Amino acid sequence: MENLVTVIHVLAAAGVIGLVLLQHGKGADMGAAFGSGASGSLFGVSGSSNFMSRATAICVAVFFTTSLTLAYLSGHRADRVSVVKAVATQQAAQKPAVAPVAPAPANKEVPQ
Repeated sequence: MENLVTVIHVLAAAGVIGLVLLQHGKGADMGAAFGSGASGSLFGVSGSSNFMSRATAICVAVFFTTSLTLAYLSGHRADRVSVVKAVATQQAAQKPAVAPVAPAPANKEVPQ
């Protein structure tokens, strides 16, 4: 489930980037008035801006939704464990169990 949402998220991000880069700015219409040829585009004079704006809005909505979904999925995992507890458990499992050793009796003889 999470992998599918991640793939959709990456595709939506690439779509947003591509659509934003393909769109022309507000000042580009002035260049079309002087014969740059932008007015005879595939979608017509105002068709490209409407199509591109709607496609960008759809990609942004999908990106936003998948972002929230991924945040929800990562926060509500069943196997969520504290990093500190995981390290402590791992270190405790690696230490061999050794019986405590009593200290050797002190030698009471004092050398002369």
